[in-house]
Amino acid sequence: MKILFLGDIVGSIGRKGVSMFLPKIREEYNIDLVIGNVENAAAGFGITEKVIKEIIDAGVDVLTGGNHIWDKKEGMHILESYERILRPANYPKGVPGKGYIILSYFGKKICIINLQGRVFMEAIDNPFIVVEEIVEKVKKDTNIILVDMHAEATSEKIAMGYFLDGKVSAVIGTHTHVQTADERILEGGTGYITDAGMCGAEDSILGVEKEAVLKKFLLQIPQRFEIPEKGLFKMEGVIIEIEEFTGKTKKIERLQRRGRV
Repeated sequence: MKILFLGDIVGSIGRKGVSMFLPKIREEYNIDLVIGNVENAAAGFGITEKVIKEIIDAGVDVLTGGNHIWDKKEGMHILESYERILRPANYPKGVPGKGYIILSYFGKKICIINLQGRVFMEAIDNPFIVVEEIVEKVKKDTNIILVDMHAEATSEKIAMGYFLDGKVSAVIGTHTHVQTADERILEGGTGYITDAGMCGAEDSILGVEKEAVLKKFLLQIPQRFEIPEKGLFKMEGVIIEIEEFTGKTKKIERLQRRGRV
């Protein structure tokens, strides 16, 4: 089984680029399932129904989130309405949406879990304790389990990789928008990368127009962050090949595509 996990999709340029590249990639690599993080999909902050439909139409099968999934009011409704959109599982009880999903693909069940770190982020529930409970529950149905660890600190992501080694198929880091070069298979057979990267503007700072970010660093006062709508685009992620019987990763490789949107 081959699964493509796309890094954070940022703004309209990210959505357009995914629409442009994804069909060719699915065919080239014979991809069975595509997962993408969408917390920045609507102008860089949150989600809207129009944006979600566009990403699904582009060929993304499961959509994960993070701390920005709440940035637009209608996101609350979308999380309740769309089966294949996730928000971090370690938000407190009563929060709209769900933190994991079990799907059937080609006669096999697959579980995708969304988590959020706590270092330099909101003090929500402990992701290590929450994911341990989820994995114990879903192992009765499947041993193919992928985790989106949406976190700021590289140390927390790496810790989650080792914590879940041998228990899940892969732990993929998101949120920082910079693809790391540490993809590997851990000792217990779990695929790992600290950050999958992003699908967004190449000529930017983490997908945001450079000028506003530079002003923020120089002046230390609030700035309006805009997302480039066209120009150079980069699409980043990882392709994970999983042995279906054991649920272990056989191969993990970084994916990068560049073009003009």
